[in-house]
Amino acid sequence: MNFSDSEIVASILKDSGFQTTSEIREADVIFLNTCSIREKAEQTVRNRLNHINGLKKHNPNLMVGVLGCMAERLKAKFLEEEKIVDLVAGPDAYRDLPQLISQVDEGDKAVNTFLSREETYGDIAPVRLNSNGVTAFISIMRGCDNMCSFCVVPFTRGRERSRDPESIVAEARDLFSKGYREVTLLGQNVDSYKWSSEENNKARLEKKEVNAVVNFAQLLEKVALVDRDLRIRFSTSHPKDITDEVLHTMARYENICKYIHLPMQSGNSRILEMMNRGYTREWYLNKIARIKEILGEECGISSDMITGFCGESDEEHAETLSMMDLVRYDYAYMFMYSERPGTLAEKKFKDDVAEAVKKKRLEEIIAKQISIRSSDTRWM
Repeated sequence: MNFSDSEIVASILKDSGFQTTSEIREADVIFLNTCSIREKAEQTVRNRLNHINGLKKHNPNLMVGVLGCMAERLKAKFLEEEKIVDLVAGPDAYRDLPQLISQVDEGDKAVNTFLSREETYGDIAPVRLNSNGVTAFISIMRGCDNMCSFCVVPFTRGRERSRDPESIVAEARDLFSKGYREVTLLGQNVDSYKWSSEENNKARLEKKEVNAVVNFAQLLEKVALVDRDLRIRFSTSHPKDITDEVLHTMARYENICKYIHLPMQSGNSRILEMMNRGYTREWYLNKIARIKEILGEECGISSDMITGFCGESDEEHAETLSMMDLVRYDYAYMFMYSERPGTLAEKKFKDDVAEAVKKKRLEEIIAKQISIRSSDTRWM
C-alpha cells in the first residue's frame, strides 16, 4: 500500500517539476513513506532518519519529509522529536505536497495530517517506480472501518472510501496496453469495496447506471474482462467479509489468480474476540473449507499471525499452532504482538505476555510454518 502511495506522490511531484533519483546523494528532497503497524517499523524509520541526518550535515539545503501512517500518528510532534524533519504529511495530504514544499522553501516547517472522507487519488496516474514493466499495483479503496483492537490503521488511514470502478478499469486497461500483464488490486480490506453512484456522485457511471452499486466481486469481474491475458491478484481480504460471490467470480475467470491472503491472527476464539476480529476459530475453518470447495484444494492461502496478544495462555497459543496444521498455509507473515498507542487494545487490555515468551512462541510459529511448507508436495 505504501509503495502504491509512493507512486502517487511521485506523480504529484512530477507535475510540479520534480524528478525521481535512485541515488540518495543527488536528492534535493527526501521523503520517507512510513508505516505504524508495529513498533519495529517505526524504529526503522528513526534509524533511516539518523542516516539522512548525516547527508543533511553535508547539504544543509536538503529537505526531509515524513509521509504516511507514522506522520499521521505523530503529526506536528514529529518535528519536535526529529529535528531534521522539515515536512510532515498524512496519507490523505499528498495533493498538498507542492504547497508544503514551498512553505519549507520560505523557511517554515510544514504539516498537513488532515484525514479525508473522500480522497482516493482516483484521478492521478501513478508514476511506476522501479517497475519491471510486467506487474503493477492498483489502489481500489482507502481506509478501514473494522477497528481491530490491536490495529492503528483506522486512526492513521481514516474511514473506508472506495474509488470509482470505471477509473480502476481504465487504469488496468492502460497498464495492459503498455505491456503490463499482472495487476494487484489493493485495499486495507478489498472485500469491503463498495462504490455507489448515488453516494459517490462526483464520478458517475453511465446514465443508465446512475443508481448502480458495485461491490468487490463485480469490480473483480470488470477488471478480469479487460483482457484474458491480464492476470489479476488482490490484497488484503478480511475473513468476515469475503463472500461466496467473490469466490465464484474467481472460479469463473482463469486470469484471476487462485490465491487469497486471509489473515487468521489467532487460532483461539477468545483471543479473536478480544482482537475484535468478528469471527471465531470454527467460523474461520468453515470459510477455509468454503474456499477449497469453490476454488479447489490448489487455491493458495496465506495468513497473518500475531503471537503473545494480551492475556494469551500457552493453551491458546497451541490453538494457533493447531490451526496452522489444519489449514496448511502456503505462506505466512508472523509477528509478536506490539502494543500501538491509541488502539483499543492499549486502552482496554494489559500487554502482559513477557517478551521472552512472545519470542519463544513466535519461534514455534515460524518453525511450524517452515515444516508445513517443506512437507507440501506442491512445492517439490
